[in-house]
Amino acid sequence: MTDQAKNVLGTALQPCCFEPMTGWFRDGFCNTNALDTGIHTVCVIVDDRFLTYSKSMGNDLSTPMPEYQFPGLKAGDKWCLCAARWKQAFDDGIACPVVLEATHERTLDLVSLETLESFAFVPADTEG
Repeated sequence: MTDQAKNVLGTALQPCCFEPMTGWFRDGFCNTNALDTGIHTVCVIVDDRFLTYSKSMGNDLSTPMPEYQFPGLKAGDKWCLCAARWKQAFDDGIACPVVLEATHERTLDLVSLETLESFAFVPADTEG
């Protein structure tokens, strides 16, 4: 399914992260289907501020949950985040960087491309 999926830029969806393994399907991609009611489609790079915020909103992403094969996230980890949670964090001024190439096009149902681009992660070696 991931070979047909598109990212928010309209090109092939790229992997988000394999360590920790992320995605609705736990295959490293921010892919989705009709059963993914949380729409886990935004590939983000979390920071401490966002992790604290997310925990305060009832979504603790930093505590390991081995029963779900979830190691807990730390600053610098990439993760497929729910689009609505990213939008909520954006609205509250806490949004973290987004990897556009690995963010599924379904995200555009909730967040504009312009907004996502304003938080686009740019690797240090490509900055001008």
